[in-house]
Amino acid sequence: MTTDVRSLREFKMPDVGEGLTEAEILTWYVKPGDTVTDGQVVCEVETAKAAVELPIPFTGVVEALHFPAGTTVDVGTSIIAVAVAGAAPAPAAAPAAPAAAAAPAEAEPERREVLVGYGPRTGTAQRRARRTNGAAAAAPAPVAAPVVPVAPPVPTVAEGERPLAKPPVRKLAKDLGIDLRSVLPTGPNGVITREDVHAAAATAAGAAVEPVAAPAAAPAVEAVPALPVPTAAGDVRVPVKGVRKATAQAMVASAFTAPHVTEFVQVDVTRTMKLVRKLKETGELGAGVRVSPLLLVAKALLTAVKRHPEINASWDEAAQEIVLRGAVNLGIAAATPRGLIVPNIKDAGSRTLAQLAIALGELVETARQGKTAPADMSGGSITITNVGVFGVDTGTPILNPGEAAILAFGAVRELPWVHKGKVVPRQVTTLALSFDHRLVDGELGSKVLADTAAILEYPKRLITWG
Repeated sequence: MTTDVRSLREFKMPDVGEGLTEAEILTWYVKPGDTVTDGQVVCEVETAKAAVELPIPFTGVVEALHFPAGTTVDVGTSIIAVAVAGAAPAPAAAPAAPAAAAAPAEAEPERREVLVGYGPRTGTAQRRARRTNGAAAAAPAPVAAPVVPVAPPVPTVAEGERPLAKPPVRKLAKDLGIDLRSVLPTGPNGVITREDVHAAAATAAGAAVEPVAAPAAAPAVEAVPALPVPTAAGDVRVPVKGVRKATAQAMVASAFTAPHVTEFVQVDVTRTMKLVRKLKETGELGAGVRVSPLLLVAKALLTAVKRHPEINASWDEAAQEIVLRGAVNLGIAAATPRGLIVPNIKDAGSRTLAQLAIALGELVETARQGKTAPADMSGGSITITNVGVFGVDTGTPILNPGEAAILAFGAVRELPWVHKGKVVPRQVTTLALSFDHRLVDGELGSKVLADTAAILEYPKRLITWG
């Protein structure tokens, strides 16, 4: 006869990207006491690449949320505890054979919390036995109720002693002007956490902030002090994290790794703009398909790349080789509230104009909603950034890391232009192409830019050249 008991299950922060080490909890959708079911989304987190919703892999009642919204948590750290119903395991046959009693627990299949992008792992969970003085301890009794951990005593930092904190936390404290020796630590073994630094910063600014409680001890989750935090002098410091942090690091790495060259060309796009209006009016590409000048620019660039495939390449630093890419994964730079992201359309070069329009519309809409998957932002080979939507004529775009070229599409303006021997008003734009001079020389870059401009001037070339 079995007796229903409640056991505590911990859900750990999964790797929601490609080898990412941390993620920030943006929003909790549940609170302690709520009932959750297998597959229910319990929170939204942001990594260096995207915002992702996390589903829980078991059914039960939420016992505790270990971190408040706004906290950056390392992958593998438990973020929520759930009390699940289950049967108590059978008692051990004899006290002299603790290994036999532990065997059922060793063979119990377990669903792993690797939920986004990879799916659950199959197989048997390998649980390492607890050890005491070098020997394996007996199997622990079933957990009948959650145990509230006791907060470690606050260590005293002696004069000249270095407070315990991870390098990112030290950087955060430096940015906020906080002396770590004055921060009350709440982490394991007296380690100072990000929340401790934020609390100290808010206190210094005159806000009354309660220190973060130990995991599972608080019945509800308190919000992290709002940032940015103004200083006495009126300055504001904004911690850089998530997508903005990743973008900053990637742009610095790109600017100081790849030798950039940028070329510019002005082009009469009057015929292209007429074609855009015609496609909108006739609906030739399909009902509900969004047509924009960016669509024609993308198709023109893809046609130019098809004519000069050597530009669809990347640099292998380890092998010191140029890698010619088989498919053109076209990246579109998108500005979102969380920062700039560059999702890409896979194998864009093989798509028709209608297929490209549909893919482009889906990409933009997903990015605006903040739902772009990490896989959609990896593997890009060439990018377009549309600075014209901001009224900007041109710029010198920085390469997306790992790519050979990026095209900036400027604003379309009505300008005086020599057309058929007369100066008349025409719709003109400026294109700027930046490329990695290690694998793209001036001739190749110039040909790709010139072909793109020629197609936009006479879009019928999409048929003859495509």
